[in-house]
Amino acid sequence: MQTAFLTIFGEVLFDNFPDGSRILGGAPFNVAWHLQAFGQQPLFISRIGEDEAGREILAAMQNQGMTRAGLQIDAAHPTGSVAISITDGQPSYRILEHQAYDYIDSKAPGDMPRKGLLYHGSLALRNHVSRQALEDLKHTWRGLVFLDVNLRAPWWQADDVWQWISAADWLKLNDEELQILLPSEQSMRDKMLFLQQRYRLQGLLVTCGSQGALALTADGEFASIAPAGDIEVVDTVGAGDAFATVMLLGIAEHWPLSLTLQRAQDFASALVGQRGATVADPMFYRKFVDAWQGKRAD
Repeated sequence: MQTAFLTIFGEVLFDNFPDGSRILGGAPFNVAWHLQAFGQQPLFISRIGEDEAGREILAAMQNQGMTRAGLQIDAAHPTGSVAISITDGQPSYRILEHQAYDYIDSKAPGDMPRKGLLYHGSLALRNHVSRQALEDLKHTWRGLVFLDVNLRAPWWQADDVWQWISAADWLKLNDEELQILLPSEQSMRDKMLFLQQRYRLQGLLVTCGSQGALALTADGEFASIAPAGDIEVVDTVGAGDAFATVMLLGIAEHWPLSLTLQRAQDFASALVGQRGATVADPMFYRKFVDAWQGKRAD
């Protein structure tokens, strides 16, 4: 299973946990990491500091087999960092400002594809420098754009989010973000239908934590999925990113919507049993690849 031309734009950072551990993260990086582990070759466009954390990221990407062609080095700003606290299994985030990923410039690899599937979030667009870099990239892009909304206070403005949605083909957000953007008594399904029609989206995904997810396509297909009841939860950091990763694969591989949702839920349910949003063990991913390709596990 290999899909060409998956380009991921946005932040890479370290998630710092209360127990003193830290794990690589950032929604776009998580997605790129998972895609690589699933046998893809995504181009990840971001920026890291010229510091120890940056060197760790470079080493981790090399070990994972990820290309570093889209990764920029910043001598003036530090590698991204987030302090995470966990309450009743749910994470909260303290996101530092003026991080290297805020200053992604428009210089891109000369052989970078200009078509395929482009994924980006909203957090890395809080600074005008990275925002302009994405706009320059999209100006010559000839493929689909998948927007993963990440509303992290105080780092977003509603007008900006609506503008990014209007330029997207696929939209992902969680149920809380949907309520923030559309604070009405309408049902979630009605809100999804409004967004899909208003912005002519090819597809819309809403993740709902322990309740699963809902999806809607331009042809009116509506599907939902719920996790099994016996999931072991260590933390839910990166669960939505795991879901987004498999949605990208499903879109690229033209999987049926219901099958894509089931596979995305299975992967997200496995990920919440791990600490943090990325997993270094390739066997964690191998079982999913084998199952999706119809192979028997040894």
